[in-house]
Amino acid sequence: MPHRFFVPSTNALAAVALVLAGSITPNRPLASEPANAAIFVDVTSQVGLDFQHTSGVRGTYQLREIMGSGAALFDYDNDGDLDIYLINSGDGTNRFFEQTPDGSFRDVTERSGLGDPGFGMGTALGDIDNDGDLDIFVTNVGADRLYLNDGHGAFADITAMAGIEGSHWSSSAAFCDIDGDGYLDLYVATYVESDTFETCTNQAGEPDYCPPSTYRGVPDQLYLNNGNGTFKNISKTSGISLIANSGLGVVCFDFSGDHRNDVLIANDGEPNHLWINQGDNTFQERGLPFGVSVNFFGEPEASMGIALGDVDGDLDLDVLMTHIDSESNTLYLKTQANLLIDGTIGADLGHSSVPFTGFGTVFFDADNDGDLDLAIANGRVRKSPGRRQMTGSNEEPDEFIDAYAENNLMMENRGSGEFRTICGDSNAFCGSLEVSRGLLAGDIDGDGDLDLLVTNSNGPARLYRNQSVEVGEKGAWLEIRVVDPGLNRDAIGALVRVFVDGRWLVRPVIHTTSYLSSADATVHFGLGDALGVDAVVVVWPDGVQERFPSMKTNHSVVIQKGHGIIELLSEPHK
Repeated sequence: MPHRFFVPSTNALAAVALVLAGSITPNRPLASEPANAAIFVDVTSQVGLDFQHTSGVRGTYQLREIMGSGAALFDYDNDGDLDIYLINSGDGTNRFFEQTPDGSFRDVTERSGLGDPGFGMGTALGDIDNDGDLDIFVTNVGADRLYLNDGHGAFADITAMAGIEGSHWSSSAAFCDIDGDGYLDLYVATYVESDTFETCTNQAGEPDYCPPSTYRGVPDQLYLNNGNGTFKNISKTSGISLIANSGLGVVCFDFSGDHRNDVLIANDGEPNHLWINQGDNTFQERGLPFGVSVNFFGEPEASMGIALGDVDGDLDLDVLMTHIDSESNTLYLKTQANLLIDGTIGADLGHSSVPFTGFGTVFFDADNDGDLDLAIANGRVRKSPGRRQMTGSNEEPDEFIDAYAENNLMMENRGSGEFRTICGDSNAFCGSLEVSRGLLAGDIDGDGDLDLLVTNSNGPARLYRNQSVEVGEKGAWLEIRVVDPGLNRDAIGALVRVFVDGRWLVRPVIHTTSYLSSADATVHFGLGDALGVDAVVVVWPDGVQERFPSMKTNHSVVIQKGHGIIELLSEPHK
C-alpha cells in the first residue's frame, strides 16, 4: 500500500510561492500523454472473489430479474485497503469480501452481518453517526435495510430503530447532508410498482421483459437524519414525493452553485429530475430549465447510470447518463451559468454507444494522464433479433446470457473532452460478454492507478486490474481523502482541485455513483510525468475554501479541514 500521511497545519503555508495567477489553459493534456492502449486484466479468480449473482430467472419475464444489481467498494475497517460488498437477488444472499494483506479477498459475510437475503438492488455508503467508519444502506425490491458499522468488523441491522419504513422497489440511494447540520441524510430513488407479472413481446413476437412504461412509477423517498441514530421521513413536506417517476441512477451534489446539496435522478423512459435544494428542507424540480431533463432533441431517454466529473477541463462538473440500445448515451456539459447542455456529438460519444444498453458508468483516469476517461457496463434488457427464447428448462441461466449479454465499453479522453474507443485485445473489461450492471472504479491493489469492479446480472462479479501505467513510462498520481475533523467523517459534497503543470484539475467528493453502487470517497488524480502538484484547494461543502501547500506525487494524503489557508475568492483562479 502507498504511504499515507496527514497535511499538517503550518504558518509556512502563507509563504508558499504558487504560480497560480493568470488564466488557466483548460483542455490541454498534461505533458507526454501516454499513447498506450488500456490494459485491464481479469484477476477475479486470482484474488479469490467468488460470487455469483442470481435473480431467480424462471422464464416468466418478471422485470425485477433483469435490473440488478450493484455493489459497494470501501474500506470498512479503516485498514487502508478497499473491501467489496456484492448485492444478490432472488436465489441468494448478499456477500461481503474483506481484502487481506496479500491483496486477496476472503468471504466474511457471516461475521459482518451483511448477508441480507432480500431481493437486492443497490447500496449507499455514508457515515451516518459521524464515528469515523462507513455504514451502508441496501435497497431491495421490498423492505430496504440500514446497517450500522460498529468499527470492529460487524454491522447491525438498525432499519426499524432508525425509522426507515415502507416496502417499495428501491433502486439507487445516496447519503448527503441536505440541511447543513453535519449529519448525512438519505435519498432513496424508487423505480416502478412491483411486477404485475405481465409478459410483453418484442418485435419478433417473442416473449420478453416489459418496458417500465408498462408499470406505474413510484415517488422517491427522503429521510432527514435526526443526529441520534433515527431518521424522519420528509418525502411529502420536501416536495420530493409530489412527482412519481421511474428512478434508477442518483447523484447528490451542488448543481446550482449555492453550496447546498441537490439531487439528480436518472429516470427510465421519462424526463430526468434535478431536485434543487431551497435551503428549508424543500426542493423544486428544475431538470428542464437546467438542461438535464431531456436530450438535445427534446426527447426523454431510458436513463440508467450517472457519471459525474470534469471531462473538458473547464473546472465545471459534467454529467454522463447511460441509456438503452437505439439511444446514445448522453453527455451533459456544465456551463459557467450552471446549465447543462447536451455535448454528446461533439465529444464523439454518440455512435459508439447506440448498439448497447448502458448501466453502470464511471469517469476515471485510466492511464494517469490527467484527464477523465470513461467506462460503461453494458447489458441488454430486451432481446436482439435472432436470440434464443428462454424455455423454462434447466438451461435458463445460459439462455439468459445468450439473450441479453453485451460487451462493455471503455473510452479514452483525448484531453479536450473528445473520446475514442480503447477496447483492444489487452482490455479484458471490454472482452467479457455478460449482462453487466454495476460498475465502480477504485485503487484496489494500492499501486496508484484505478481498477474496475463489475457486477453482472445472473453472472459472476469481476475485478479488472489496471496495468496500463505499469507498461508505460509515465503515470504519476495523487490520492486525497478530505476529512472534516469536527464531524469525524469524509466531507461528502466537497470539491478538490490540484494545480499541476500549469492547469487545475478537479474531482468531486461523493459516495454514490454509477448504477446501484457506491464507493470510497477518496479522490484520485492522474498527473502524467509531474513530480508534484503546486497547490491543493478544497472547497468544503459549506463553501469555505482552503489552500494547502505543494505535494509530491505517488502518495495517498489525508487533508483535514482547518489546516490550510482560508481563501476568500469565490473561485480559485478559475
